[in-house]
Amino acid sequence: MTQRVDLGTLLDRLAIDELITGYAAAVDDGDWTAYRALFAADGRADYRPAGGIEGPAEDVARWLAETMRVFPVRQHLITNRLVNLQDLGGYPGDRAELRADYLNPMCLGANGDGSPPAPDFESGGRYTFSLVRTDAGWRLRSVTVHEKWRRMSGALAGG
Repeated sequence: MTQRVDLGTLLDRLAIDELITGYAAAVDDGDWTAYRALFAADGRADYRPAGGIEGPAEDVARWLAETMRVFPVRQHLITNRLVNLQDLGGYPGDRAELRADYLNPMCLGANGDGSPPAPDFESGGRYTFSLVRTDAGWRLRSVTVHEKWRRMSGALAGG
């Protein structure tokens, strides 16, 4: 493998990492325009394993915008990222798969006393992302959420 190919692979990995971080930030910030821009034209998301919907990124963005309104405080963490870049005989291809764990604490709102709120809803699991290189850079072809656990407290737990 040449140094040029190694550099290309490194740049691909950094671009993919930035895309996945952008995904978490878009969801947490409620920036649904940015969320849509992360996807390829035919991109889809599947939140059914976590109780949500599956469909084109545009439809899922609308559903998320409505659903996430109840949780104005979100901190979506995506960790343990494993990237598998398509290998075309030592050269990087235009497709990649990424598996990553997530932790997603969310709060119904701020405390009246100004102290930081405790999470009312937390969930964790694993994402699978399918990515494609486009003229605009790496984009998501698909996102699937595989929720492994959830915990509710406060008003959501009936307390």
